[in-house]
Amino acid sequence: MPILVGGCVRDHLLNIPSKDFDIELYNTTSLTSVENCLKKYGNVKEVGKSFGVLLLSTPEFSFDFALARQEKKIEDGHKGFEVITSSSLTYKEASLRRDFTINSIGYDFFEKNFLDPFNGIEDLKNKTIKHIKDETFIEDALRVYRATQFSSRFDFKIDSNTKKLCKNMVDTVEFKTLPKERVFEELKKLFLKSPKPSIGMEILKEFGILKYFPELEALVGCIQDEEYHPEGDVWVHTLMTLDEMVKLKTGDEYRDLYLFYALLCHDLGKPYCTKEIDGRITSHKHEALGVKPTETFLNRITNEKKFIEKVIPLVKNHLAPFQLYKADSSIKAVKRLSLKCNIEDLCIVCLADCKGRTIPDKKKCDDAISWVLERAREMNISQEGLKPYIQGRDLINLGMKPSKEFKDILDFALNLQIDENFDKEIILEKIKEKYIK
Repeated sequence: MPILVGGCVRDHLLNIPSKDFDIELYNTTSLTSVENCLKKYGNVKEVGKSFGVLLLSTPEFSFDFALARQEKKIEDGHKGFEVITSSSLTYKEASLRRDFTINSIGYDFFEKNFLDPFNGIEDLKNKTIKHIKDETFIEDALRVYRATQFSSRFDFKIDSNTKKLCKNMVDTVEFKTLPKERVFEELKKLFLKSPKPSIGMEILKEFGILKYFPELEALVGCIQDEEYHPEGDVWVHTLMTLDEMVKLKTGDEYRDLYLFYALLCHDLGKPYCTKEIDGRITSHKHEALGVKPTETFLNRITNEKKFIEKVIPLVKNHLAPFQLYKADSSIKAVKRLSLKCNIEDLCIVCLADCKGRTIPDKKKCDDAISWVLERAREMNISQEGLKPYIQGRDLINLGMKPSKEFKDILDFALNLQIDENFDKEIILEKIKEKYIK
């Protein structure tokens, strides 16, 4: 007997479209006949051989078929569960392993009715995140992050008893040793699926989770100049920029995610340099000072170096578009900026930063970004950046031998390309005149 379960049922009741469907199979202990049946509909792959899960992929949808099962905690860690399948399990018995009542709702295809052993439908109506059972809930510390991202995504309140358990779990060894990949995945959902990520970030703060991310915790209470940041401290401003980023999403999940992280990290340098001078609060060079704490923070939650490398230059240069606009800078400055990072990405970060505050006039934010983008796009350098005419191989072709001097020569060539707008042949001639005797 197939029962549709989990997030797809919840999302259906919330009028949220789904492309991934989980089906639990009851009154059977074998997937062989199911697999043979499914093969005519698409590609079928078996995973989790110890308890049996079949993945069916079609051009539009993805389906997981799994035997009804129970999970028993036998040792520490997220893998420390014994999985027990049984053809005699009731839906309620199998659902005890789930985290929240809103995720325990099933749909019976044959009877055409919802199965709701823990009143999840009522909690959906009341917009409440409520755990199912104390003893099973605390077995997986990741559920603290799951409560956070669900609350943020759906703007649901967390039940007081669930909240109490979550706060207690934050201080456990298991929570402290959660694999970074699992934490990253929950934060990814928080950022990409929440209409207001600030809700989730405030919950992380309320639960006491920021103590494990001191780079973020330092933003709380870090004062700012009221003229430019009347909204409050750096933490408040950062959360406002995340909410602004929701309006600027590109539709490319990977890109949107590193842009969210660039905004989360963009002012991490402020606690290192914020001072009050002559009655004004300044954070001089906070962009550059933010690079190190950004690297430290990101390494806590991901091993993906490419992702970190996308975020760092956006943090380091997040003020540049507005600075160029205010100074009415030359095309040369825009060219040089394109060598440091993707201008399209940078402008999104700069725009969210500018609008993520309670200043009265936000039109200047749009004006600044339009000014920079227009110039970068005219030169076709808004995404890939300026391509230097002269490379090391060109110097070798001139008969020069690789040396430490190559860097100086290439810098000289690039300056001629940007400042003088010389073409490649003229630059090569200038190199001959200056460096080849």
